[in-house]
Amino acid sequence: MKIRLLISLVGLLALAGCSTTVNSVENAQPIGQRQMVSDKRVLTDSSLDRKVTIVGVNQTTTAGGLLKVQIELENRTRSLQRFLYHFEWFDANGMQVENVLSASLPEQIEGMESKFISGIAPNSQCKDFRVKFIESN
Repeated sequence: MKIRLLISLVGLLALAGCSTTVNSVENAQPIGQRQMVSDKRVLTDSSLDRKVTIVGVNQTTTAGGLLKVQIELENRTRSLQRFLYHFEWFDANGMQVENVLSASLPEQIEGMESKFISGIAPNSQCKDFRVKFIESN
């Protein structure tokens, strides 16, 4: 009887150790105001969208005149999710700007966590962007 109880307790502790939760705190009256942009989303991977979703897109210009983009993501699941993301940059005429640093970057987000990813344009000619997300197996 005691052995069964011990095995059950160990099993429950093991299951509890597998889930990850994130607690956070922030200023109730934030001083910094985001420059949120309207975004257009093309979702071809519904599996990834169910797990990790885009909350919003914020953009600004750095002191050096470069476009900076920050995207807030949220993990809707209780487990760690891995994905790749890739920034593409475009000039004022909508032409893609080639960038040697445009490789897909690996990222992960804990269960129920929200986090930001960001990118800075490679030069001041970049006026627009696109970000692609790929589910990592």
